[in-house]
Amino acid sequence: MRVISDDESGLLLWHPEGSEFARLIDADGNTQHEITVDRMRDPKLTVHLWEGRDILVLMPPAAAHSVWWFFEKGRFTGWYVNLEAPCVRRPGSVDTGDHVLDIVVTPQREWEWKDVDEFDERIGDPSYFDADTAETIRAEGNRLIKQIEAREFPFDGTYTDFQPSPEWPALRLTDSPQFPLHRPA
Repeated sequence: MRVISDDESGLLLWHPEGSEFARLIDADGNTQHEITVDRMRDPKLTVHLWEGRDILVLMPPAAAHSVWWFFEKGRFTGWYVNLEAPCVRRPGSVDTGDHVLDIVVTPQREWEWKDVDEFDERIGDPSYFDADTAETIRAEGNRLIKQIEAREFPFDGTYTDFQPSPEWPALRLTDSPQFPLHRPA
C-alpha cells in the first residue's frame, strides 16, 4: 500500500485496484476464510491482483480495528471496519492479526456485521480466540457502531472525496527472503 499520511490520526494507506496483494492459500485452494489456518494443507503466501475497488485504509494508533473507504471508479461506495489486533510497526511495514468479525457500512451509514458465522466458529479454537477475547472483539465492534450512527470521525464524511494522484501506479509486491511469495502460473 502507498502511505498517504502518518500522523496522530493514524497510518493512512492507499491500495488501488490492480495492485498486488498476498493471501494465504493452501494446496486445496482454501483460504483462512474456508478453514482454520492450522488445518490448511501446505499453505503459501500467494500473489493476487486486487479487483473491484480501490481502498483507502486508516490504521489508528493502538486501535483494535482499521477503517477502509471503498471507491469504485473514483466514487465513494462505503466503509469497511476490519476488527484486528492493533498494528505493530516494523521497518517498512506493519503487522496486525485479523479478528475475523467485520462491519460493512453504506454511505448512508447503514451497517451490518460481516463474517459472524465464521467468527463464532473460531471461538475456542486455540489458533484464534477464547470466549473472553471474542467478547472484547465484539465490544470494539459495538463501540464503532456507535461512532457510525453518530457520524463521528472517521464516519463523518472525511476522505469520502479522496482522489489519488493519476501518476501513482498500481503497486507490485517484491519477494522477500523472510516471506517468500508464490506466483501462480
